[in-house]
Amino acid sequence: MNIRNKVLILSSVFLLICGTIFAQQDAQYTQYMFNTMSVNPAYAGSRGALSIAALYRSQWVGLEGAPKTQTLNIQSPIRNSKLGYGFSIVNDEIGDGVVQETYFDAVVSYTIDVSSEGKLSFGLKAGGNLLNLDFNQLRNFDQEPVNADNIENRFSPNVGVGMYYHSSKFYAGLSAPNLFQTEHFDNSQRDAGSVQFLSKERINFYLITGYVFDLNGNLKFKPALLTKVVGGAPLQVDMSASFMFNDKFTFGAAYRWDAAVSAMAGFQISDQFMIGLAYDRETTDLGGTQFNDGSFEVLLRYELVKSFQKLVSPRFF
Repeated sequence: MNIRNKVLILSSVFLLICGTIFAQQDAQYTQYMFNTMSVNPAYAGSRGALSIAALYRSQWVGLEGAPKTQTLNIQSPIRNSKLGYGFSIVNDEIGDGVVQETYFDAVVSYTIDVSSEGKLSFGLKAGGNLLNLDFNQLRNFDQEPVNADNIENRFSPNVGVGMYYHSSKFYAGLSAPNLFQTEHFDNSQRDAGSVQFLSKERINFYLITGYVFDLNGNLKFKPALLTKVVGGAPLQVDMSASFMFNDKFTFGAAYRWDAAVSAMAGFQISDQFMIGLAYDRETTDLGGTQFNDGSFEVLLRYELVKSFQKLVSPRFF
């Protein structure tokens, strides 16, 4: 069996498992700490300035049909109030267009002071997603006939909630970004031997936490943890350790339990602009295949700092 056929078979299996039969999970990010509103709506407005973040992720480069994700987040506090707001768009594609989901959400948060430094925020997200599933393209991966109708722009509403506590050094959050367990299915063909496809989006629960240590005047160290729990899928635990040098350059490494190791780097170009890069390498059997060159992320963040109270130094979370 040649490499191309192996790729097609693996792609087909991946599509069936992740896109059409078993429980779906939310898109994953290595640089979630710079894209926190995607996993916790209570984070909106917590940076104290208008913040716009765009992220692109290409997963399992070299594997035909591997996932690609694009996100755009906008968030800001509301002046002279305890409220924050945000907007988010996420586009997730699997199989070169076989499965495509676009999520769009509006977020609002409310923050209370619980100590001289500590703030506790509550977040609510409302929106939905559009699902496209092209069985015609799926037939290109599998020679067996697929007796099902395509799904085009099927809309599913959703809501999410979150809590987020932070001080100048510590943060912790608990969230469920999507509470509705939406089922997408095609049962129009009931003849014997027909295939029914099921795609079920289940609740993803997130726990995030981290702490910033000042090692000296120019160097900060932040260990962080993300835990994701979803029914029908393995527990995901991301552990990371990052350093910030001279409030400009960040670098670190991460480990996704039984899944991948990662390297991360970022640069604060100015008070407004920050760029981040990440590379993942699978620790599973998939990572050892010659057609998988790992996963890449690029992040760009812009903050309108001067329109709000001047930040003393760039936030590390």
